[in-house]
Amino acid sequence: MFRIGDKIVYPMHGAGVIESVEEREILGEMKRYYVMRMPIGDMKVMVPISSVTDIGLRKVIDEDGVSKVLTILKDKDSPMSTNWNRRYRSNMEKIKSGNVFELAEVVRNLSSRDKEKGLSTGEKKMLDNARQILVSELVLAKNSKEDNIRSLIEEYMA
Repeated sequence: MFRIGDKIVYPMHGAGVIESVEEREILGEMKRYYVMRMPIGDMKVMVPISSVTDIGLRKVIDEDGVSKVLTILKDKDSPMSTNWNRRYRSNMEKIKSGNVFELAEVVRNLSSRDKEKGLSTGEKKMLDNARQILVSELVLAKNSKEDNIRSLIEEYMA
């Protein structure tokens, strides 16, 4: 499905590059894994090849996708529930979906809410996590540095 060198996104963890395919024995069972290097935090992640579809692994967006993400960040925020619990669940579903456009909405909406009313500790963590995942994908999509992408995101949301 994917090859060494492919730039892919692991929902809830971020984007990375497949460095190798390895076979490992875990709990007495041999399985094949993609070994993925994450550009942010210089972390390695092993993803079971048999679970790729269930996990929702996908390729990093192209330049058109980047433009759409930046447009979403610039747009006005979409309506969110005033109920903290509902809002949190809705945003978590969007992050877990692996859809970068829904992820961009979460970053935009929570950032906007943080400026207006502030966020709870849980929502602040969610915003930081969502922003980190978005930054990791844009770093690979634009072949840029983390600081440049963070500045770009702030510029579009200003």
